[in-house]
Amino acid sequence: MGRRQDRVLVIGAGMGGLAAAADLARRGAAVTVLERAATPGGKMRQVQGVDAGPTVFTMRWIFEGLFADAGERLDDALSLAPAEILARHAWRQGGRLDLFADVDRSAEAIGDFAGAADAQGYRDFVARSADIHRTLLRSFMAAERPSPLELVRRVGWGRLDALWRTAPWRTLWSALGDHFRDPRLRQLFGRYATYTGCSPFLAPATLMLIAHVEQDGVWLVQGGMVRVAQALQALAERQGARFRFGAHVAEILLRDGRACGVRLADGEEIAADAIVFNGDVAALARGMLGQAVRRAAPDTPDAARSLSAVTWCVHAPTRGFPLLHHNVFFAEDYAGEFDAVFRRRAICAAPTVYLCAQDRGFGEIGDGTPERMLLLINAPPDGDSHDFTPELPALADRTLGVLRDCGLELDLGEAVPTTPTGFDALFPASGGALYGRAGHGATGTFARPGAATRLPGLYCAGGSVHPGAGIPMAAMSGRLAAARVLEDLAGGAGRALRVAAPA
Repeated sequence: MGRRQDRVLVIGAGMGGLAAAADLARRGAAVTVLERAATPGGKMRQVQGVDAGPTVFTMRWIFEGLFADAGERLDDALSLAPAEILARHAWRQGGRLDLFADVDRSAEAIGDFAGAADAQGYRDFVARSADIHRTLLRSFMAAERPSPLELVRRVGWGRLDALWRTAPWRTLWSALGDHFRDPRLRQLFGRYATYTGCSPFLAPATLMLIAHVEQDGVWLVQGGMVRVAQALQALAERQGARFRFGAHVAEILLRDGRACGVRLADGEEIAADAIVFNGDVAALARGMLGQAVRRAAPDTPDAARSLSAVTWCVHAPTRGFPLLHHNVFFAEDYAGEFDAVFRRRAICAAPTVYLCAQDRGFGEIGDGTPERMLLLINAPPDGDSHDFTPELPALADRTLGVLRDCGLELDLGEAVPTTPTGFDALFPASGGALYGRAGHGATGTFARPGAATRLPGLYCAGGSVHPGAGIPMAAMSGRLAAARVLEDLAGGAGRALRVAAPA
């Protein structure tokens, strides 16, 4: 008689849970994914046909590796088109700048925009970001969560100069001053901190590595970002994983100090040998999965939460500004914007506006033709203590005012908004924070927990754990969680699955 399959429950079908399910099922575990929503994706969701969550697809090698390990090809599952222009940027005080996938074209555009010195500064910045990325990819991003000392060991005592150049003790904003004289360029590249839910005035200069990630490729997904979640669900199902939607996990059960199953909101109990929780880790610490598992992972103090947002999903025509797929509109007081969010817990008078025009890049948009758009402004992650709904009309006016000052006219009309209050309802214990804990300071990123919790049999994946937020990082966390589960179920007899990273 063959050995009984290990039973693994995955709570949540976000990117981390989907990647973990695919790896675990491929390696022989009996995997069931429990998702309280009706569809996979977690934050990768649609509202009236508009992608209402993540909109940028990078680091495709993570997904290529996930599919290749299962003997499949990512290109057979998704239609991806490389973006020649990464984003279009405009400033209320004047100026418009496209950032290209090609470094030379970007340098030329920056030279025309801000002068030769900043063009050279950009080239130096690109080289510096590549160096940081090279140092941290295998040692930190694609590896189990290390301590600072363990990170030094992984990088190598003979390469401390490379680790020194990652500059975690400096803020991103400060380091950008080494390269750019024009404050508008510091705004542009300082925005990389928001990709991880941070302030560029508090986040470490290490985040310069995001520039290299973008240079390595930004991809447009035919059919929208939800196709990524659907592709991963289908991959996991082909490996044998089962999915149950509308399955609300009310409690994680313990036996002899070990996670042994779950109880659903309708009372059904499901046994397991291991559980992967793909939700905000604060939900464990705050007792939302039962009092017995509160000690499994550290809480995220409200003050340590990352950015939230106010978003609008809209179908509307535009005029006056030549939109691309990704567009960013800046006002003048960037420091004031983040001071408002993280210190005053408010939204500034003239916020930065990100606009994803989701039909752009897939053919021409005729004048006056309604198009699908997501608009986003930064907000404090206080959705569990402050109702932003009454502020929506004023916030819409301020947002449209920034766009209008940059030359874009549109009418939000029947737009569907989501506030931090709404995000907190979708993702419990987050307060609406979209990126878990903010990685502020030199050691902030080490505060994120790893895959293994303090309770045997219970593991974590998703953007609130190592290696962090964003589609590829959350998927990486799922692969790391699966590797740890498989190792522990095998009795610690060597890592059962290793996550490959490019050289």
